[in-house]
Amino acid sequence: MAATQVLAGFHSVIARMRQAPATIREVYVEAQRRDKRMLALIDQLAQAGVSVHPVAVARLDGLAGGSRHQGVVGIAESRKLANDLDEVLDEIQGPAFLLILDGITDPHNLGACLRTADAAGVHAVIAPRDRAAGLSTVAQRVACGAADSVPYLMVTNLARTMRELKDRDIWLIGTDDQAAQTVHSVDTRGAVAWVMGAEGEGMRRLTRETCDVLARIPMLGSVESLNVSVATGVCLFETVRQRHG
Repeated sequence: MAATQVLAGFHSVIARMRQAPATIREVYVEAQRRDKRMLALIDQLAQAGVSVHPVAVARLDGLAGGSRHQGVVGIAESRKLANDLDEVLDEIQGPAFLLILDGITDPHNLGACLRTADAAGVHAVIAPRDRAAGLSTVAQRVACGAADSVPYLMVTNLARTMRELKDRDIWLIGTDDQAAQTVHSVDTRGAVAWVMGAEGEGMRRLTRETCDVLARIPMLGSVESLNVSVATGVCLFETVRQRHG
C-alpha cells in the first residue's frame, strides 16, 4: 500500500485537488461548519468522487497532529515530484533557477520558502538529508500548496551536489551578511542557485566554500538579519526582477 500523508487546511487540500486529485483518499471536515467556503469544497470533492466525512473538531485535531487545519483534513497518497535532481534539471526550459537551503530545520520556514519559491518560478528546492526539515504536515500547510508544485529534493551530500550543479554551469550564489557584494549587484540572469543558510549559524563551512560568489542583503535599519524565508524572498525576486524587468 502506498504511503500516505496528511493535508491540513483548505490550501493543502485544494492544491492537491488541483495537482493530483486521484491521490486523495478521503477528507474529514468539521461537522458543524457549513459556511460558503466549506460547502464549496465539499461540492468540489464530491464531484471528484472523494469521500467526505463530517466529524467533530477533536477528531480533526487528532488527525492533524496539532497543525492548524481550519476544519479540513485530507488523507492522501504521498507524492514524489521527481526521482532525482538530474531528472529535474534535464526538463528545465531556459536558465535553471534553483534554491538551496542549508540547515533549515524549522517546518514553518521551509513551508514559507517553498511558497516563495513557487511564486518566483523556482525549478527545485534542494536541502541536505541530515540537516533539513521534511515535508511535514506543518510545512505543507504553510506552503499553501507549493509542496505539490515545487520539487523538494533532499540529497545525501550537499557539497557534492553543489559541485555537480557547477559542472552544469549553474552559478552558486551564497548569502552572507559580511559579503562585499549585495544581492542587487550580482548578475542572476543566467543559470543560478541561491544558497540560504540557517538563521544565526548561516551556511556550513563547506557549503560556503563551494559557492561561486557571496552576496548580502543591504540592511539599513537596526536589526542584523532577516528571517530566512523573508531573505529568500528578497533574493529570489531579485532574480525575477533581473530576468523579467
